[in-house]
Amino acid sequence: MSKVIADISMSLDGFVEADGRTPEEPMGVGGERLHEWFFDLGERAVADVPAMGAMVAGRRTYDASLRFWRADGPSGPARLPLIVVSHSVPDDVPANSVYEFAPGIEEGVALAKEAAGGQDVAIMGGAETICQGIRAGLVDELSIHLVPVLFGAGTRLFEQVERHVHLEILRTAQGREAVHLRFRVLPRER
Repeated sequence: MSKVIADISMSLDGFVEADGRTPEEPMGVGGERLHEWFFDLGERAVADVPAMGAMVAGRRTYDASLRFWRADGPSGPARLPLIVVSHSVPDDVPANSVYEFAPGIEEGVALAKEAAGGQDVAIMGGAETICQGIRAGLVDELSIHLVPVLFGAGTRLFEQVERHVHLEILRTAQGREAVHLRFRVLPRER
C-alpha cells in the first residue's frame, strides 16, 4: 500500500521560502539555498529521497514553478503525475503535460494514489498544502531536509498546524548541505 510522504526542505528557523517572493525569485530572496543539496547526487543518496509514483502540490507552487518545470513537471523526463490542489484550472496548462487539478487535498491525494499505481505519493509543496494534508490525517510520513541557514522571515512550514501532531523518528542522516530527517506521523489521539 502506498504511503503519503510530505517531503520538503526547510531552513533551521522553520521557513520553506525566504522573504521577498517575486516572479523572478519564486523562493524569495536567497530561498534557492534550500534546494542546493538536491543537485548533489551524493547528498541525495544520503537523504534517501524516496521513489515516488506521483506528487501533490498546491496552486501557488504550480504558478511559481511552471516556467521551470514546463510540461514534464518537477520530475523532468520521468514525467511523474503531479496533482495540483486548486479551486480552478489555470489557462496556461501546457498541452500533453503531467498536471491534473483537484479542488481539495483529499481529492488530490486520492488522485495521486490512483496515478501512483501502488508506489508512494509525495506532497512536495508548499507549506499550506502540506499542512492541509496533516490536518486531514492524510500524511503518513514527513521528510524534512533541514538546511543550515536562518532566513528570519518568509513562509513557515508548520504555521497552519492547529493541533498536536506526534511523530516517531524513523531516520536521521547528516549530509554536507543538510540534515535529512524522516518521521512517521502517529495516529491522532482521541
